[in-house]
Amino acid sequence: MDLSGFAADVGNASAGPVTIAGTSSRGGAVDGVRAVVAPEGIEWIQADEMTVSCGAATKVVDLDAALGEVGQRIALPLSGTVGGALAVGHSDVRRLGYGPVRDVLLQANYVSAAGDVVKAGGPTVKNVSGFDLCRLLVGSAGTLGFLGAVILRTRPLPQVSQWFSTATDPWATFAVLYRPVSVLWDGTTTWALLEGHADDVREQAVLASLTEAEGPPPLPTTGRWSLPPAGLTALAATTGFVAEIGVGVVHHTQPAPQRSLSAPLVALHQRLKTEFDPFGRLNPGVDLLDG
Repeated sequence: MDLSGFAADVGNASAGPVTIAGTSSRGGAVDGVRAVVAPEGIEWIQADEMTVSCGAATKVVDLDAALGEVGQRIALPLSGTVGGALAVGHSDVRRLGYGPVRDVLLQANYVSAAGDVVKAGGPTVKNVSGFDLCRLLVGSAGTLGFLGAVILRTRPLPQVSQWFSTATDPWATFAVLYRPVSVLWDGTTTWALLEGHADDVREQAVLASLTEAEGPPPLPTTGRWSLPPAGLTALAATTGFVAEIGVGVVHHTQPAPQRSLSAPLVALHQRLKTEFDPFGRLNPGVDLLDG
């Protein structure tokens, strides 16, 4: 995919600050800063290799629909754009079974703060060596470079994908199930997403005494917490949350508690930001350590 026009829009240090616009589903561009838009569209799908190449501005729902025609899917949240999902780095509730968002990205062609097109990673897992820049870009909120085109890993569509619920303790349910895709808990009810062959899903549901459910519970959007298992247990006496068991993410009606960050960690992030964007051009005001 040709990124020369996109790179020219981003410009170089003399062009001043710049931000990248998407669908605004994950916060959108920085107010008052010149905005650019990444390329959109699917370049190719290689179903036999389980990879797809597309522009960063491609909507995830459109990509998911196109992959569905060849019996595959993408492990990204279905809202917003591909680039937005990667830049934010938040997995959806299938992370337990599908892994984190960073595992989806195989190759990234991005535009640097200097206006250069840079390739990171490769089209297959085996040919990636050295420093894994792709994993650094995921979750960087566009502060290290603007994603232009990406190659992503796809997954086969399961024969059956079904949500279930139970009043059983979530850890007990988790211990019984074989490779659940998601286990959620709101302090009262446990939900589990099972995928695979119909007979296997049915057997697992019976084993864990699960009842079919229409879908997962609504997820609070005010706060996204990260807690160890002991912290999740302490939430049992409260309300207004949905926890992802086995992952440590808690969707809460209250903002996440302020994190205490060590000085070396803050210094490391600042060195990274300075190395990639010495003049602070890209998404100015966005903190790498936020979120």
